Amino acid sequence: MNKVRWGILGVAKINERIVPAFRETRHAELIAIASRSLEKAQRAAQADNISKAYGSYDKLLDDPDIDAVYLPLPNHLHAEWTLKAAKRGKHVLCEKPLCPTADEAQAVVDACRSLNIRLMDGFMWPHHPRTREIRDFLDNGGLGDVRHVHASFTFELPLDDSNIRLHPEMGGGSLLDVGCYPVYGIRWAFDDEPQSVWATATWYNGVDLRMTGILKFAGGKTGSFDCGFDLPFRGDMEIVGTLGTLRVPDMWLPPYDAEFHVERTDRRVERFELSGHHQIALMIDHFSEAVRHQRDPIPSPDEAVRTLRVLDALARSAREGREVEVVREP
Repeated sequence: MNKVRWGILGVAKINERIVPAFRETRHAELIAIASRSLEKAQRAAQADNISKAYGSYDKLLDDPDIDAVYLPLPNHLHAEWTLKAAKRGKHVLCEKPLCPTADEAQAVVDACRSLNIRLMDGFMWPHHPRTREIRDFLDNGGLGDVRHVHASFTFELPLDDSNIRLHPEMGGGSLLDVGCYPVYGIRWAFDDEPQSVWATATWYNGVDLRMTGILKFAGGKTGSFDCGFDLPFRGDMEIVGTLGTLRVPDMWLPPYDAEFHVERTDRRVERFELSGHHQIALMIDHFSEAVRHQRDPIPSPDEAVRTLRVLDALARSAREGREVEVVREP
């Protein structure tokens, strides 16, 4: 297998970013797209020069030429269509979050492993070289002992009740849509799991329109985050250690000239820059290589389950107005 042959299940808005990224890859080839409407699929295929268009997701999954699928469907459909794809032998890159709850995600991960299917959720930032640079900096003691991490992801969403992000039965809400980024990022920065969480939220139509939360780790370490649909765009992360503070602008969606800064305790600032990387293409290539070489991708789908355990606890805390312990791995 020289290139992994891909299909996309759904004509979603995020395809405006995903489809062009395929043209930047080395190990992937996008050959098919499906919609519940054949006309929509054909329009998308023609617009993006995709050779095959299908009027149902099942027909794409039955195509023997497809090795892997990207799944950008609404959150409540992730488990169903990931399992349908896996049972047809298709490897799955699923839009984040993997599922609305940790229990659902664990069942999907277990099923894919039993079928020898590669699975990864579509967080892009772990694949950007800046992320590895920051990881090496932390692991080499560049900040000393990390004590606190803060991260955010907000943007202004028109309150149109037809938007799937505003429907609880479809896995809506800001926590699942964008809060999963800072929660994962905080876990990643500490390389540890929180013991408990506390959260408060503003509600609209049964979903969290905005949420603020605290993650408590062993040894008095803390993480804090906010996410929401009613604030201007923000997507930064700040990591505070005993030797200084590392600030990452645009952590989740880095520009062409991606950078981070370290401010030492004496106020001296060090700047680091990494240019010219397309994190979506890198994500697709990484997953394609995992498929080609029959190995687990990094991050593994277990990371998706661990993040969702924290998200589950945060959602419960916001609903019940109390601190909630995070369920640990069995």
